[in-house]
Amino acid sequence: MVSYKAEVPLSPAAQLFHAPSFNCYIIAIVGCKTRVNPSVIKEGLKKTLIKHPRFSSKLVTEGRKMKWSQTIVNVENHVIVPDIDSEMENPEQFVEDYISHITTQPLDLSKPLWELHILNVKTSEAEAIGVFRIHHSIGDGASLISLLLACTRKTSDPEALPSVPVQKNEGSGAPERGIWWLFLAIWSGIMLIWNSVVDLIMFSATTLFLEDTRNPLKGGPGDENAPKLFVHRILNLDDIKLVKNAMNMTINDVILGVTQAALSRYLNRINSAETDGEHKSSNLPKNIRLRASVLVNLRPTTGIQALADMMEKGSKGGWGNRIGYVLLPFKIGLQNDPLEYVRGAKATIDRKKLSLEALCTFSTAKLVLKAFGYRVAAATAVRVLSNTTMAFSNVVGPSEEISFYGHPITYIAPSVYGHPQALTIHFQSYLNKMIVVVAVDPNVIPNPHQLCEDIDESLNIIKKAFIERELTNHTDVV
Repeated sequence: MVSYKAEVPLSPAAQLFHAPSFNCYIIAIVGCKTRVNPSVIKEGLKKTLIKHPRFSSKLVTEGRKMKWSQTIVNVENHVIVPDIDSEMENPEQFVEDYISHITTQPLDLSKPLWELHILNVKTSEAEAIGVFRIHHSIGDGASLISLLLACTRKTSDPEALPSVPVQKNEGSGAPERGIWWLFLAIWSGIMLIWNSVVDLIMFSATTLFLEDTRNPLKGGPGDENAPKLFVHRILNLDDIKLVKNAMNMTINDVILGVTQAALSRYLNRINSAETDGEHKSSNLPKNIRLRASVLVNLRPTTGIQALADMMEKGSKGGWGNRIGYVLLPFKIGLQNDPLEYVRGAKATIDRKKLSLEALCTFSTAKLVLKAFGYRVAAATAVRVLSNTTMAFSNVVGPSEEISFYGHPITYIAPSVYGHPQALTIHFQSYLNKMIVVVAVDPNVIPNPHQLCEDIDESLNIIKKAFIERELTNHTDVV
């Protein structure tokens, strides 16, 4: 047990996640290669995670004030190990139902707002499953995933922290000098201002009235309280890198293009069924407005080493929710050339890079929080998310196998729930895998496994189209 006495006021953003209409949680599903020993996990948590001040503090409310009050932590109250029938016929379905059930149960406010469920059940991908559930007010998703990684070690070197690839700046080397460089700098500045103004206008319009086209993926009122179903599919990261490198793109460009292709296939299939299977080249209506909300962490993510030091030595580091919104438009339609999906995705992301939308929305939300309180700010956030279709995110993970207190990990599948959207798609890289996690309201999207299948198939179609193009170009040269 660890004892603290300090009290810290909740940041305005942390208060936002405690509003009744915006009570958000982060889920991290971890597949292990071996059965999990609960005693070993509990001892490991005592030495690491509960030494972090947010994981050893409970929420205290005094009138309108909220604060973190550090307390004595009994790890036994945070690690849940249910009795499981080892002879069950469908373990995958059991895991899905179990996780869906816990999304309907609020955390106990009399203790720190996190828990770990250990499911010693063998599935097709793992020998056991660990499920972290953490209230979003504790921190943003990227920081929390980094903190969990700081509790792991490389399987090949049990004393070494995991290393996460750093995205390189894909510039062309030293900046060019002269009149053209000056012209490009001025033009980029003009576009930055223009795009930021346009994006802020669109964000304001979305807050007030601009809603996505009604479609089978879009939820309705009450989605924030609906039970969520979490499914995932493991893709080949090397396939994504093949397209990325050959087309001079980023991982984000490719996965956005793959997702656009998958959503187009999925919606076209549903529309085909609704029109009694009428044969058309496309059953999609024209000019569908379908957008994803993307939360952008504006605070530089604390490194894994710094987080490990924070838990081990009590050192200080940046922490908390400092996030802005970006509204990302998806181009829905069937393309004759599958590579057009990733080309379009790259154009969309390049356009968003030349915008201060995330910073502007963060500043606006901060102003609303200070002027009107977290309930009004939460209502504004709910309005924006309700008028868009889905949430979308991507987090980079370790490129080497890691172990969680001696238990080798085979996959990591994080997501979020409690926000007013029926669909959330998250990509998480690990080793040579890209895990895509789909969280849905099953009353709106009853077949999330089909959506995962469409994402997998879309990646294969895009990769095949690229290979065929390369073979054709090679033949023409010969």
